[in-house]
Amino acid sequence: MKEVNPNETTRAYAFEMWMKAPMPMVTLFKTLDVTRLRRLSRKHGMKFNMLMCWCIGRAASQVKEFYMLPVGEKLMLYDKIAVNTIVLNRESEVSSCDIPYSDDLSTFNADYLRLTSQVAETCKNHDITDSMIIGTSALAQYDIDGAVGMYSGIFNNPFLIWGRYRKSFFKTHLTVSFQFHHTQMDGAHAARFLSLVQMAIDKLQF
Repeated sequence: MKEVNPNETTRAYAFEMWMKAPMPMVTLFKTLDVTRLRRLSRKHGMKFNMLMCWCIGRAASQVKEFYMLPVGEKLMLYDKIAVNTIVLNRESEVSSCDIPYSDDLSTFNADYLRLTSQVAETCKNHDITDSMIIGTSALAQYDIDGAVGMYSGIFNNPFLIWGRYRKSFFKTHLTVSFQFHHTQMDGAHAARFLSLVQMAIDKLQF
């Protein structure tokens, strides 16, 4: 990663407008059709949460704004992204685990299983410092309509939250919330990202 001059990027205006705003975060909600994801998860014995995280990474890798992030008072440019997931550890507490994104699903799956198992056993967070991290939190045991993340003023990373998916006769749907810093991207970029998540789900192949 490296610091970039905001005036030399497409985020110059947003940097000027939103970096010092008291509440620069924006949240969008979208209901995804995860029917295919659920079926493939059950058929191939892969974790639904892992597949969601991969689809999120896949979509983000196609939106250039995800590779820039305001850190402190600087705008940083990254060449890699990673997806964070929350892990229930052996002490029944939660730990944080960053998983490097790979276009290859089998590689991502192997990293996901290895790193989440490591974090669950050691109760120590696994942090990746040289990648732009996309946060996720799956409250899969709860039926919620959405969530708005807290803005700490320290972490500006984009963040997705979802609860239990909802099954009908032929379809399975999942409502996600997506919080992002307005300096990093605009609403149109965020909406396109969520559409790309749906596209990644629809095109997922093994």
